[in-house]
Amino acid sequence: MEINRALVGLGRYAPPRHSAPIDLKLDAGESAGEHAKYPNASALEAYLAERYGIARDQVVVTAGADDALDRSCRAFLGPEREIIMPVPTFEMLGRYARIAGGIVREVSWPGGAYPVDAVLRAVNEETSIIAVVSPNNPTGAVACAEDLERLSRAAPQALLLVDLAYVEFADEDLTQAALALPNALATRTLSKAWGLAGLRVGYALGSASIVEWLRRVGNPYAVAAPSLATARRCLESGEAAMRGRVAAVRRERGELARLLERLGFEATASQANFVYARSPKAPWLRDGLAGLGIGVRLIGDDAVRITCPGDAEPFARLAMGIESALAPQAILFDMDGVLADVSGSYRRAIVETAASFGVAVSAGDVARAKAAGDANNDWLLTQRLLSERGVQAPLSEIIARFEAIYAEHAASERLIPPRALLDRLGVPFGVVTGRPRAQAERFLQTWGIAPRALVCMEDAPPKPDPKPVRLALEQLGVERAWLVGDTPDDVRAARACGVVPIGFGAELPESARTLSDLCLLEELLP
Repeated sequence: MEINRALVGLGRYAPPRHSAPIDLKLDAGESAGEHAKYPNASALEAYLAERYGIARDQVVVTAGADDALDRSCRAFLGPEREIIMPVPTFEMLGRYARIAGGIVREVSWPGGAYPVDAVLRAVNEETSIIAVVSPNNPTGAVACAEDLERLSRAAPQALLLVDLAYVEFADEDLTQAALALPNALATRTLSKAWGLAGLRVGYALGSASIVEWLRRVGNPYAVAAPSLATARRCLESGEAAMRGRVAAVRRERGELARLLERLGFEATASQANFVYARSPKAPWLRDGLAGLGIGVRLIGDDAVRITCPGDAEPFARLAMGIESALAPQAILFDMDGVLADVSGSYRRAIVETAASFGVAVSAGDVARAKAAGDANNDWLLTQRLLSERGVQAPLSEIIARFEAIYAEHAASERLIPPRALLDRLGVPFGVVTGRPRAQAERFLQTWGIAPRALVCMEDAPPKPDPKPVRLALEQLGVERAWLVGDTPDDVRAARACGVVPIGFGAELPESARTLSDLCLLEELLP
């Protein structure tokens, strides 16, 4: 194998040392004291060499497996030199390759067996690295020992870079298969199955000559001393805990794949700690779960990668969130600004009530106050706007003036969504509003809307308190639902109940997921 031509003549970093015995080291810029010295990974490397039955110079400890991959690209790539990379795969590989000046040659690997034949067809005289990520990230697909052997024999001039970050979750460990090949380098990490991502400890295993080049292109003190010590302790005494975590993930992986398949997704056969599933509704699942505080990765525009937490409670939360996002039993609507256009009624009443006290409040001021949250009660909001402008008014007087003004403009209210939309939803719906019941019922009757649940001002505290949303769920007799609202109060109340919040209208912050048209609900529903 040929190294990056720019590295010819580069030796390993070694600070100069005097040949005389030294017991007071003042030549390395370190402070005095045992814990002020630069870390030394040699003890952990020796332990790993013994663990895998190889020589000490065949192991290098790195700052996570990422560091080993980055070093491999810097050592063996360069201008006009290529890495063959089946995709989709670990996204940092391509970045490291390009940073090193290399050319990325992609081969499709959507799932199933590793595409050995396609990779070999892509090999040419500039091929310097062939990447094998197994289990693959993000699909969870795996290669086998025979794949590595074929690649090694057919492309002896290339580094066979075998990323085994998720191998503990797989059916087969390819480490020894890689070590048996002269041009292979296996990278491992303690970030995944060992649960030590914050330590940033990984390592690479291979021939002494390959490992030596990784030492030469890497930082001399890549891993902190506390991380080295903790990693050693965990490797020595944490095997049982790691195996238990792996077993839990493997159980969850099957359950999660079956759940997604039942809900219309196509899940790949994953051997990692995640499930990769495809559907046109993948963006919605990502957004719906985000509304519940659950983060999953969107891959492209039609797939998600969902990590299995390995713990019963968060997994139950994840499963309920997926069902809520993809198979709601009901939809809840806020009324004002969602079902009812209140720009000429309630919003106008706020402005005119303030004016009756000699205070100028604009429609923009009202919108900003709504977007700030804790603004579900228009009477209290009006009082707050007055107070902010130096006018203290009793709530009873505000209510009296507000209601008189609202009565003059109530007839201006219009239904926002097409009436037929509510009939086509296919699931029961309810209304959760801060309006007084009489006014809410008047609007619903005017427009011929008959929700199966109606929660009003008199029934529960205003949102963002979750009680009105819980009450609506009880009235409907369901557990899983969406709530369509137009303010942060709606979002917070829904999320506190495990109800998927869907933002509608301009008052939500730009970072919130919003619907530009309520008719899009039909596209999201099963």
